[in-house]
Amino acid sequence: MRSVGDMNSGEIGVISGFSDNMDLQSRLVEMGILPGVLIRVIKWAPWRGSVQLQVRDYHVSIRREDAENIYIKSILA
Repeated sequence: MRSVGDMNSGEIGVISGFSDNMDLQSRLVEMGILPGVLIRVIKWAPWRGSVQLQVRDYHVSIRREDAENIYIKSILA
């Protein structure tokens, strides 16, 4: 299964779910990152840093480790 960690800059995907980490799920849901929502990778920071995402009408940055625990069901672009 693909994750946000596998996406390249500019790609858009539909969130299908998360890993079993309940603390991570709680944080992501509070940020509006939910299954069924479109998510776009804006850019990756160098040296395995964070990733900037567009979720709905706003941008959010999360750690690369967290991005690898967000599963994507389809890639649109």
